[in-house]
This record gives sequence, C-alpha cells and structure tokens, in this order.
Amino acid sequence: MTVRTRRRRPRRADRPPGTDRPKRFRPKFHWELIACGFRGHELLGTDAAEIRAQDSLFVVQTGDLRWYRCLRCDSWLPLPPPEHPTRRYLPDRNEVELPTRGRPLRDKFVLRLIALDRGLHFVILGLLSAGLILFAAHEDSLRAAFYRILADFQGGVAGPGEPPGGGILGELQRLFSLSDKRLAVTGAVIGVYALLEGVEAVGLWMMKRWAEYLTFIVTTSLLPLEIYELTVRVSAFKIIAFVVNLAIVMYLLFAKRLFGLGGGAAAEERERERDTGWEALERTAPRVTLEAGPFGQVEQQLEPHPAMEQQAGAET
Repeated sequence: MTVRTRRRRPRRADRPPGTDRPKRFRPKFHWELIACGFRGHELLGTDAAEIRAQDSLFVVQTGDLRWYRCLRCDSWLPLPPPEHPTRRYLPDRNEVELPTRGRPLRDKFVLRLIALDRGLHFVILGLLSAGLILFAAHEDSLRAAFYRILADFQGGVAGPGEPPGGGILGELQRLFSLSDKRLAVTGAVIGVYALLEGVEAVGLWMMKRWAEYLTFIVTTSLLPLEIYELTVRVSAFKIIAFVVNLAIVMYLLFAKRLFGLGGGAAAEERERERDTGWEALERTAPRVTLEAGPFGQVEQQLEPHPAMEQQAGAET
C-alpha cells in the first residue's frame, strides 16, 4: 500500500522573495522592463577587473559568475567576469549617470506617446491647410478635378447603406464647396492650429511643464465640440478621438498635478526624487551576507532588503 503525503510548502519567512502567491491578482505595469527591452539593461562594472564589498549595490560575484544589477529595472543578470577588463574597480558614483526609472520613466513614455499623437495631428492638419490654401488660389482649374476624384473615392469606399455625403469624404466635399475667400481663411485657421499642435508635440517630447499646460487647455477647449459632434452623428472615429482626448486631460490633470492639484509641481518633484537617484537604488537593494560554505570557502548570499519585504507585504 502506497501512502501519499502532501508536501508542505515552507513558511513565508523561509521562502525566497517573490515566490509567494499574492492573495489577490494585482497586475502592475513595469515601464522599466519596456525601456530595457528597447534599449537593453543598464549594467555597471562589466569592464572592472575586481569587485569590492562596497560594490554589492551593483554587482556581486559568486564563484565564476558575477551577478550584475540593472540600474533601471533591478533585474540581476549572471555574466562571467570580463576577459579583458579596462579598469580595476567600478567607477565612482559621481561618474555614473543613472537611467530614468519609476514614475519619471512612466511620465516620459506617456508624454512622448501624446507627443506622437500631436505630431500626427500636425502633419495631417498641415497638409489639409496647405491643400485648402492651394485650392483657393487655383479654384477654377482644380474644382472640376477635385469633384471627379471625390466621386471616384465615394463610389469605391462607400458601403451599400452609407449615404453618399457621409463620413470624412462628405466633410471634405462640404469644406471644398466654400468660396475661395472662406477656403483661404479656413486654411489659415487650420494652419495656425497645426502649428499649435506642433509646438505641443515638441514641448511634450522634451517633457516641458508649459507644454503640459498648453496641451491641457487646448484639448479641454475642444471636448465640448467633440461632445456636440457625437450628439449630431455617432461614429467609431469620433468615439475613439473623444476617449483618447478625455484620457489625456485626466492624466495631465491628476497624474501631472496641474494647477496645484495634489500638491502641484512640488509634490511631483518629491516623487521624482523618491524614485530616482542613489537613495532609490539603496532602498530597494538586497543585503549581501558572507557565510562559510560546506568546504570552508566563503560564499556571498543575497537577502531581501527590509524595504522590499515591506513593499511585498503591502502588495499582498
């Protein structure tokens, strides 16, 4: 008779960090892993010949392997020591430029995604503005060709139940039906708005505070018009545009603490300092202890930092 015994899982205190199942599923988006996936890990000391005890914040050597800590995503990578080192020790802290991580990295990703959206608007609106001004200057010679091309497009892309004057093509038809003076004025207004979108794109890409305010004001001023357009006629494009712009407004207002909300720029700067710099690395670094191995050799073991244990307990 075979007796099966259930293997008892070790207690929480005896298990390595990260192996406990959370009490509830709480997914967390790690921007650092995305950045390392695009740009590679930020490792320190891969060209150093010797590793000192004070270097355990960045690299730990166990036998023939070195465990390098990524300065961005905190991953530990095992690599052999360099065959041809270019320096004896790791560089001093004042020689190291730390990568962006934490909330500043999240803001960098989100703001640049908004900048790409504004850059796309700049290109489309700029082409439309140039087309309107050109059409107004040569209306007599271009009007017949425009309506012929428009009729071909409507016959090719319109569905069986779609009215011939609906959608983007219908809007273009009504727009180019204006007089030459109104076309020129409309093209100039769209051109100014395109330049405004371009300024937003450049400022957001450079993560400027004034660009966040400018984007918030411009986007918020257009939300009532988008709501009115949805009441007139609903389309998937209008819904997506409204949802995206609303999400941008909410992000800038609450996450970026505009207009002093939630402490304003001072609170955001405190969060930035908490997530970046050497203190953030030291706060989340594992402790290194030296213990005697079974054959008398000295071994290095990594233990979780108390701050990491407190954070793991809070998440579970």
